[in-house]
Amino acid sequence: MTDHLLPGVAATRVETDRLTQQVLHREDVDPRGGGEVVLLVHGNVSSALFWQQQLLALQGPWRVLAVDLRGFGGTDPAPVDATRGVRDWSDDLAALVAALGAERVHLVGWSMGGGVVLQHLLDHAERVASVTLVAPVSPFGFGGTAGADGHRVHPDGTGAGAGGANPDFVAALAAGDTTADAPTSPRSIFRAFYVAPGSLPVDEQLEDLYVASMLTTRTGEDHYPGDVVAVDAWPGAAPGGRGVLNTMAPTVLDVSGITELPVKPPVLWIRGDVDQVVSDTSAFDLAFLGSIGAVPGWPGAAGFPPQPMVTQTRTVLDRYAASGGSYREVVLPEVGHAPHVERPQEFVVALLEHLTAPPAEPAGLT
Repeated sequence: MTDHLLPGVAATRVETDRLTQQVLHREDVDPRGGGEVVLLVHGNVSSALFWQQQLLALQGPWRVLAVDLRGFGGTDPAPVDATRGVRDWSDDLAALVAALGAERVHLVGWSMGGGVVLQHLLDHAERVASVTLVAPVSPFGFGGTAGADGHRVHPDGTGAGAGGANPDFVAALAAGDTTADAPTSPRSIFRAFYVAPGSLPVDEQLEDLYVASMLTTRTGEDHYPGDVVAVDAWPGAAPGGRGVLNTMAPTVLDVSGITELPVKPPVLWIRGDVDQVVSDTSAFDLAFLGSIGAVPGWPGAAGFPPQPMVTQTRTVLDRYAASGGSYREVVLPEVGHAPHVERPQEFVVALLEHLTAPPAEPAGLT
């Protein structure tokens, strides 16, 4: 993977009490140097390689680090226990922070990583200085829920989990396909869904880097996508207990409890307005696909409505603000699912404004 590091970026493997994790950082940054850390957490089917432009651009009094989650990049490929939601990754972050001797952490999470950092906030709010959510998964998970309150369509989470993965895409990942010969190759998926049409073409060297990052994803039932439980109800699959996609099932992922934290760090929510992945009309939500005829047998809006993912996030963050916290939403026009890739300069400006803003007083204090 070091072949895909940009000039000025280094990789360090850090032994923790859970597993050995790889972090990327600028060459002049000591990952174990003490003080506050800005920790960049990638999303599904990616790795820390996606954050390199931010590692080079962010200047300030922090150590800026990008971590590979288990099963991705250069971190140990330990199995993912989906019965714990995203807590395997949240606990891994806690072990990493301890091993690095970090005092306080600014968490930045993209897509699935947004769910990981919110879980970490719930688990370790005392060490979190701020949170940045980049096109984050809904606080109620991905698939199988309805309404702004995120209630489950079926108690067992039918419609969420590994059953939603495209087997041809999984096979292409496993085969290390770097071409754009098929619409389900990682490069084709990157061009079609990670970024918006207006962001194409991406610089050739950077696109190769991003595809290489996607191809670090371990595949199988313990990794991506996970195991599937067959059910009678449409669309015929419920989440299993192993692997990546099952961690985001609504049966195991609900981070809406951030609204009840006694001290609430400030939140920046940054997203693109044409995101096709995390959206109220997501191209990866089986219910939305059913509503447009792409998945047959859809029982209709009364039986299985599309998940309003952005609406759910806004509802939770509004409650967060109403109960003493604060958040700012930044929407980048003509940007898709990867604001930090598509508009890196605008992204860094928004993030720096967030990181350097005076800390808000805890709820209840004057």
